[in-house]
Amino acid sequence: MGERERREKAQAEEARKALARVQAESETLLGSATRRMASHARDHLGGADKDQDDRIEVWGTRIGRSLGLVFAAGLLIYLFVTYVK
Repeated sequence: MGERERREKAQAEEARKALARVQAESETLLGSATRRMASHARDHLGGADKDQDDRIEVWGTRIGRSLGLVFAAGLLIYLFVTYVK
């Protein structure tokens, strides 16, 4: 085995290790960020920031925020269909 082949093997091994390290770090970062966002969205849409003893306020908040989300999604779809076409 020549010197060139040894260098190429060493570089390939180093590249594999670097890719594995980057993949592990990105999965950890993306996974925790995604969990945090999902938890926050669930709490926000669920009305967790409102007085839990007042059921009407909690349900009104849930309904209003859910309708706002549906409206925003519909608006994005409308704009996409109208202007990207």
